[in-house]
Amino acid sequence: MLVETPPPFTTEAFVDAGAAVARLEEIYERNTRFLRDRFEAYVNGGAFTTRVRACYPFVRMTTSTHARLDSRLAYGFVAGPGVHETSVTRPDIFRTYLTEQIELLVKNHGVPVEIGESNEPIPIHFAYRRDINIEAALTIADSSAFTRTLRDVFDTPDLAAMDDAIADGTFELPPGAPEPLSLFRAARVDYSLRRLYHYTGTDPEHFQNFVIFTNYQFYVDAFVQLCQQRLASGEIGPDAFVAPGNAVTHNARLGGGTTGITPERAPQMPAFHLVEPGYRGITLINIGTGPSNARNVTDHVAVLRPHAWLMVGHCAGLRNTQRLGDYVLAHGYVREDHVLDHELPLWVPIPALAEMQVALEEAVGEVTGLTRFELKRVMRTGTVASVDNRNWEISGPSVIRRLSQSRAIALDMESAAIAANGYRFRVPYGTLLCVSDKPLHGEIKLAGMASEFYRRRVGQHLEIGLRALERVKHQESERLHSRKLRSFAEVAFQ
Repeated sequence: MLVETPPPFTTEAFVDAGAAVARLEEIYERNTRFLRDRFEAYVNGGAFTTRVRACYPFVRMTTSTHARLDSRLAYGFVAGPGVHETSVTRPDIFRTYLTEQIELLVKNHGVPVEIGESNEPIPIHFAYRRDINIEAALTIADSSAFTRTLRDVFDTPDLAAMDDAIADGTFELPPGAPEPLSLFRAARVDYSLRRLYHYTGTDPEHFQNFVIFTNYQFYVDAFVQLCQQRLASGEIGPDAFVAPGNAVTHNARLGGGTTGITPERAPQMPAFHLVEPGYRGITLINIGTGPSNARNVTDHVAVLRPHAWLMVGHCAGLRNTQRLGDYVLAHGYVREDHVLDHELPLWVPIPALAEMQVALEEAVGEVTGLTRFELKRVMRTGTVASVDNRNWEISGPSVIRRLSQSRAIALDMESAAIAANGYRFRVPYGTLLCVSDKPLHGEIKLAGMASEFYRRRVGQHLEIGLRALERVKHQESERLHSRKLRSFAEVAFQ
């Protein structure tokens, strides 16, 4: 079949990042609108004798020199001469991010970037912001007649092309193809944007650049209460609070009020966002229990290119000297969860990041009022073991022996996956846990056994996480995105 496409855009060179991003938006909006118009004509009975296709826009940069740049840089430059390119989606969401990345390329290499149309087709499902069935006003009865032949007319998502080979270092460049410019191509990003709404109940444009993952509802309750109080007081900084269902509460200094409706049923991993200008606020996600959830959500949050994420949750204390409510600052991980063994083999170390470790330790001291040696009364720094067996404590002596040999001081099911995916996707990560039981020492997590001392720790623990992220916010991005997270042949985009 012949292919119907919109009129081509001429590829143009830009030295102004704002103008370059505006052109990306122009191409993207025109091409997705073209697909939506043609799809709705198709649904309404239009006869099609051709295929319909429109492609994502691209960013391209060409350099011909091996000249060494500032060795302190972690991103914003290409590894060597050649053509470097990536396709782009949703420039409205990524406007700030794309502007920064393009500015750095132009500044660091002294050459313009080119903006044009890629050869990567936009799947028809991704031409709609959320759900093609809802936005195109389809019903099951309406769609049953044409779904069988949809792929004959439109491009649909090709999961074989939506892998993480660039991030995993397994990408094989076809002969003559441009080098990748970012970790994720457009369709891979689009896939995750829709998964985020499915799992968290909020649209991707609400996600902030600083993320807290937790494994207990207690932290959600405390975060919601704190955010509502801050907005009701008219505090300078946050503009709004967003809950599942895209229920938005506006700051009192901006007129207050609430829009949207909280869903009757909570999503699987509900997300809550304290929104600040420039995505500088904080997102908290209750990922529930287990390494599969931890890997799943971080696979998708990673495409938003956050500046940092933290795990703040409960753990089992493995040392007799620990008390319920004590804190554990992870500086290493025993990865017994197995969810990333293929993508990130166990021989790959997951290092502690100094910028995150210092922020967390200083935040613990600030909130508890303890410093130096006294801080050891409530916090230990050491190795955290993450497992995929919730009943590890009754799995026999071999498990206990491995924990002892690893010098682990705490155990959970999520922290290693979150740290490992942070390392894998070049997102700064940290872990601060709170001891909720000590099964090796007779304090088993059973209903009614949590002490009042432990209950009080939830609010304090959350406050420490929030203060740590506030400290991280004030660091330069170039310092926060440590070179320890980058390989020796790295893409330019952060």
